[in-house]
Amino acid sequence: MESIETVRGFYERNAIGGFSCIKTPGIGHFNVFSRENCSSVTPYSRRDYYKISLIIGKGKLHYADKWIYVDRPALLFSNPVVPYSWEAEEENQRGWFCLFTDQFLQNGSRLGNIQDSPLFKIGGTPVFFVDEQQQKSISEIFIKMMAEIQSDYLHKYDMLRAYLHLLVHETMKMHPAESFEHYQNASQRVASLFMELLERQFPIDSPEAYLKLKTPTDYAESLSIHVNSLNRSVKEITGKTTTQQITARIIQEANALLQHTDWNVSEIAYGLGFEEPAYFTNYFKKQTGYTPIALRSNLV
Repeated sequence: MESIETVRGFYERNAIGGFSCIKTPGIGHFNVFSRENCSSVTPYSRRDYYKISLIIGKGKLHYADKWIYVDRPALLFSNPVVPYSWEAEEENQRGWFCLFTDQFLQNGSRLGNIQDSPLFKIGGTPVFFVDEQQQKSISEIFIKMMAEIQSDYLHKYDMLRAYLHLLVHETMKMHPAESFEHYQNASQRVASLFMELLERQFPIDSPEAYLKLKTPTDYAESLSIHVNSLNRSVKEITGKTTTQQITARIIQEANALLQHTDWNVSEIAYGLGFEEPAYFTNYFKKQTGYTPIALRSNLV
């Protein structure tokens, strides 16, 4: 699983210019694209931006413990909290998508807190299959967005928010998809995603690049699943608890830092996410039977 993809990361991954298309300081970011040149496969990850896509082309959407087959035109709403991936099944991919940040919405928008919208609700259904007439009306909104963002109209970003507002309301008239499938071995997938995410937290390159995910709850939130589901899956597949897996990996990294760097114990402690060096020393001794300083002394 990839780390959280930023807006800049999106542009770099897709080799798209125009990251700085919004030059007004503090306005946030908004852009709209055709899907004709988009990637056929997007990595499973969270994003730090919202995205609305009109998908015309077959493929599969994958979430932590379920997936859905998109075999007809569909609207997809993704938010920064829920990770997902897209796997196209045919080369002919059409449609449009727009991406935007919280800051863009908060500048003069009447959308309110979009996180509270049913379309972006955690645990809700983010996919809406559209009929021919709905596809036509939604396409017209995206086409107007593409024309507006290229214009020199002074208030074009207000217009773009208005189109976004219209897009949300047009979709709320529709019925969400109900054909999500659960993986035959959901525990295997969840455990695999957890282990991949755990491994991606390392190595710690500097004390300032400290460990962000430290508890089972942190990982469950990142995967957008309940912590009980995560714990059950990891225990079933690996034979160890989520906490045991996290602890083992932290101790492995601590050993590597003690043996192969000149960082002092305080720097290692902070790098591994401990608020106080004493907490790290007690934690390390409890797991290994000796203190960090004792380990390093034995290496000399």
